[in-house]
Amino acid sequence: MHRSSSTVSRPVTGRGPVSGAAVAVAVVFLALGVLGFIPDVTSRYDDLGLAGQHSGARLFGVFEVSVLHNLVHLVSGVAGLALARTATGARTFLIGGGAVYLVLWVYGLAIEQDSAANFLPVNDADNWLHLGLGIAMIGLGVLASRRR
Repeated sequence: MHRSSSTVSRPVTGRGPVSGAAVAVAVVFLALGVLGFIPDVTSRYDDLGLAGQHSGARLFGVFEVSVLHNLVHLVSGVAGLALARTATGARTFLIGGGAVYLVLWVYGLAIEQDSAANFLPVNDADNWLHLGLGIAMIGLGVLASRRR
């Protein structure tokens, strides 16, 4: 049977825009995790610590990072790519991950930045970023998974 050139057949994946949004966010996390290990992108790279508030390294010269912090970004990215395979998984990654970043925001506000409790580490720039990420991820998870 011959199909006309005006008919385009596309496979039905069941994923939709929410999976695309999850992949985009996951790729950003992967990029941030990798960039955190690159000198010159990360200022004071020689001060990059395993964890804790004594890591003096700054991603883009602004965001406090450590090996643990970079690994958290990499794990978030890998989890996002894995969960983006289905619409339900993608939505879970975006909304659940957004909730985790809101918890990190509250954590960053609640702790003393010079204390041992600042194990990731986080600074004021990280706190604002975590708030923005949390809101954006939850918003993407809700809006991109709406049925049209």
